[in-house]
Amino acid sequence: MAALIFDASGIVKRYLTEVGSGWVQALTESAATHEIFLTRLTRLEIVAAIARRGRGGAMPAAATTALLAQLRHDSAHQYTILEITPSVLVEAEHLAETYGLRAYDAVQLAAAADLQRDRSVQGLTRLTLISADQELNTAAAGEGIDVDDPTAHP
Repeated sequence: MAALIFDASGIVKRYLTEVGSGWVQALTESAATHEIFLTRLTRLEIVAAIARRGRGGAMPAAATTALLAQLRHDSAHQYTILEITPSVLVEAEHLAETYGLRAYDAVQLAAAADLQRDRSVQGLTRLTLISADQELNTAAAGEGIDVDDPTAHP
């Protein structure tokens, strides 16, 4: 069983058809039995992405509603949602400065690094960040976090 933390550019591919969607869908199938982590902010970003597509007319209202319901179901039953704590935000500031990351990416990386440390202390498997964001992936690798890019799996 793998431990996977998705940023928005990774998990969105489960809900919206993009390059790498098939691979992400296979990773997130219930039968795959991976531990899947999202930050609360990542969930918000996915809600926004789905809602914007619906409001922009790129997707019928019924499809938008169904995708949002699926995300909520998956969040309740498949994902561990990580809360953003003050210590994660302090670390995010440092990471933003170090790597020149956007704010949400710095928070994502700080949450992943925090989870990685906790897993290491507990003797659990390493964490892999699933992200299509090259700047975030480079920074995560610099912090010793394994990364995989769903766009590398068309």
